[in-house]
Amino acid sequence: MKKIGVFSSGGDSPGMNAAIRAVYKACVANGIEALGIYHGYNGIISGETCLLNEGLTEGIVRRGGTILKSARSEAFRTKEGREKAYRFLSESGIEGLVAIGGDGTYRGLKALRDEFNIPAIGIPGTIDNDLYGTEYTLGYDTAVNTAVECIDRIMDTAESHDRMFFVEVMGRDAGFIALNAGMATGAGGILIPEDPNDWAELYAVLEKRGKAGVKEPFLVVVSEGEKAGNAFYLSEEIKTKYPNFDVKVSVLGHIQRGGAPTWFDRVLGGKMGVSAVEALLQGKTDLAVGIKGEEMVFTPFEQAVKLHRIPDSESIRISKILR
Repeated sequence: MKKIGVFSSGGDSPGMNAAIRAVYKACVANGIEALGIYHGYNGIISGETCLLNEGLTEGIVRRGGTILKSARSEAFRTKEGREKAYRFLSESGIEGLVAIGGDGTYRGLKALRDEFNIPAIGIPGTIDNDLYGTEYTLGYDTAVNTAVECIDRIMDTAESHDRMFFVEVMGRDAGFIALNAGMATGAGGILIPEDPNDWAELYAVLEKRGKAGVKEPFLVVVSEGEKAGNAFYLSEEIKTKYPNFDVKVSVLGHIQRGGAPTWFDRVLGGKMGVSAVEALLQGKTDLAVGIKGEEMVFTPFEQAVKLHRIPDSESIRISKILR
């Protein structure tokens, strides 16, 4: 290969820039060009690119988000859109792709491979940590640290006023952020989509507090994918049942996606970016990079998009003891 294309797709996550820089550095080390593609699959269709160099990549390891921008592409879902993407890749001399994103990004790479035989490697970029084939996804560590910092600040207010706070964190389909942020901040309740008994257990705890007339600070961390309802709905349930509780809600939202990545996400992005380029140069394709322990591993796209990673039962068990 003489030229590799790299882009980010779907939701942004801290550490993406570190991966982009690593792809560039690995290409330089192997005497090939790295072409950055803007706005994900839309950029492949429209041909929005830049030749990565030292000037563009200097210092980006410290920055959140992605310098190549990101987007979800409806056009790429169509056969016509994918044909336009293939024409651009052929005309620009791109012989392999590295894409940073989630399972939707992987599906797009697999479609290009199946239809046009474009070699591709995926890097797991999502704060939810729910992609199969890796212990950690890019951005997850930063998101949990951000959530913990915010919750610590919220608890200062809760303790000052003896308030009960429902804090909603991101995690539409997985409760990793809520589970670990909740344990790290000493939450009295943690509500995640993988635990069907969490709401009933929390309600039982609050029932005892309500009957005893207890009024003191209490924290509940809620994953946005919680099946019992969102933080606002659940807080109203509690306020209706126990009007003496001073209940507040705080939704952290997209603040968890932004900000400078932690050292862990910076290093992880570097390792994954280099591994992705080296895999392409070794003739590997249709694989997602991952990490298990200290080892870089690869998972076929077919498995990565079909299987879903969830918090392990032991972590959930321990979290209940710590509440």
